[in-house]
Amino acid sequence: MSPAAPEHGPSPAGRPAASRRADRPQVDGLVVVDKPAGCTSHDVVARARRILGQRRIGHAGTLDPMATGVLLLGAGRGTRLLGHLALTDKVYDATIRLGRTTTTDDAEGEPIEDRPVNVAPQALAAAVAALTGVIEQVPSSVSAVKVGGVRAYARVRAGEQVELAARRVTIGRFDLLARRDPDGAPDASGCDLDVRVACSSGTYIRALARDLGVALGCGAHLVALRRSRVGPFSLAEAVSLDTFAERGAAVLTPLGQAVTASFARRDVAGQQAVDVTHGRRLTPLGQPGTYGVFGPDGTVLALVEEAGDVVRSLVVFAPA
Repeated sequence: MSPAAPEHGPSPAGRPAASRRADRPQVDGLVVVDKPAGCTSHDVVARARRILGQRRIGHAGTLDPMATGVLLLGAGRGTRLLGHLALTDKVYDATIRLGRTTTTDDAEGEPIEDRPVNVAPQALAAAVAALTGVIEQVPSSVSAVKVGGVRAYARVRAGEQVELAARRVTIGRFDLLARRDPDGAPDASGCDLDVRVACSSGTYIRALARDLGVALGCGAHLVALRRSRVGPFSLAEAVSLDTFAERGAAVLTPLGQAVTASFARRDVAGQQAVDVTHGRRLTPLGQPGTYGVFGPDGTVLALVEEAGDVVRSLVVFAPA
């Protein structure tokens, strides 16, 4: 992807970009983008800002530049919804290459060591099974984990040695889809494994590839990664950046529809509608949990949480 164009500066017609944005009303909602390889998640956000002509764009669940697939964006007041969606479960399709370790545990790093691969199917199945379930995983030293307030990858680029603590993650599925040995020789280097991984947030697939290589004694690194699902959002509803650019706000799921798709609904009118737009508490329904509150005209007003005899506002969407 080409570098992001500047957000400011004169337009071809001589008008500043900020002025052009001011001419366009803010849109609110969510869109699932199929992120292409070679760009960062921030690059996608920058592109979305230019497409929609507004600054208020955010994303949930960062993808590395080499990765493709599901990236959920929020626009306008939709950014306030992102942190309340159930996005803890993720599914990835990946390719792991046995026989080589790299400085970053993926194909973007420098090679460290090459080893021959002589892995029997039974040994591979056992190693995959051992990395399934609740495991302790040490993130790659070039991950986005913060150490002393600074991203680990930034410390590594500055020449520091970084050792990260293990964290508990859940690998719900680690399925071997295909094994591709070069020239059909199982003892040759460069054997590729196509896998599907269903996991919890905070899991690093390149670290999983690294650990599989350690367990097999031949080393390994990640060569391809595609995220197919984040929570309820999948590639089936994703749009390419080109389609997004062509159709603009038309690809967004409106805010009210996004709330209804993810939460129970409560309709209010009169004083209750006024109260919720000011963040005041509503009368409980006796239905514990999170639900969206909608006004008499069908506009989503807030996202609230009911617990016991208390209904507290999580997000107020409608202006007071």
